[in-house]
Amino acid sequence: MAEHPEIIQGFTNAIQKGLEYVNSHTPQEIAQVIAPQFSETDLETITAIVDRYQSQDTWKEDLIFEESSFDLLQDILESAEELEKRAPYQDLVNTEFAQKAAGIS
Repeated sequence: MAEHPEIIQGFTNAIQKGLEYVNSHTPQEIAQVIAPQFSETDLETITAIVDRYQSQDTWKEDLIFEESSFDLLQDILESAEELEKRAPYQDLVNTEFAQKAAGIS
């Protein structure tokens, strides 16, 4: 990240742009755009799947990984007995690129 921040920022910007698209378009519009990636699935099924994602509020508005989400993830890992020791949020999470992509910083 330190050596090539422009690559990280470009990738983060692209994902943010995708989130903005899915949050501002209908399931039908999204399904038409992504259909070529799912050639074995008919457009009606893809549309139904996208509609389900939207109705579940699956997509966030931005890529910023909040501390509460980080804590929830660690709670889940602990309950599955997959986490021996909790990690401090500030030691593992860098939101700088996501904030820039979202136009926050």
